Amino acid sequence: MKIGELARRSGLTASRIRFYEASGLINAQRLGNGYRDYPEQALHTLEIITCGQQAGFSLEEMRNLMPDPTLRAGHHDRLLESLQRKVTEIDAMQQRLAQNRAQLLAIIAGIEGKPEGMGCEENAQRMLAGWRERGGAGANGVDPTLDRATKPAR
Repeated sequence: MKIGELARRSGLTASRIRFYEASGLINAQRLGNGYRDYPEQALHTLEIITCGQQAGFSLEEMRNLMPDPTLRAGHHDRLLESLQRKVTEIDAMQQRLAQNRAQLLAIIAGIEGKPEGMGCEENAQRMLAGWRERGGAGANGVDPTLDRATKPAR
């Protein structure tokens, strides 16, 4: 199929497809008139690349995951290992994001719970001073003083 049809069917731009071809991720035959002729398999390969990138794989990682017809042995194990490694990376990223979220929520609570009559700048200094006194973030990555601000006052 020609690049225009592949672009239409894959939802990718022709320039993106040419980029993937130049990167060695897909192949095309050149016709006598110089047009690229992509096999049906190219559509499947582009779907794999798109899904892989959405899952956080780099193009280099995708290149290593793509089946190599000359190296059938061991591909299954390499693929599983790469996928498991990516899941571990995603888990670590989720943990960092959860910590960042908790810190931001604690800061928001500290700002919303500022003493009446205290200006924003003064409150920021108060919160920062409390954070420094305790040596920065607590064990969970959240300032313990700010964390208390999320609990209802009695």
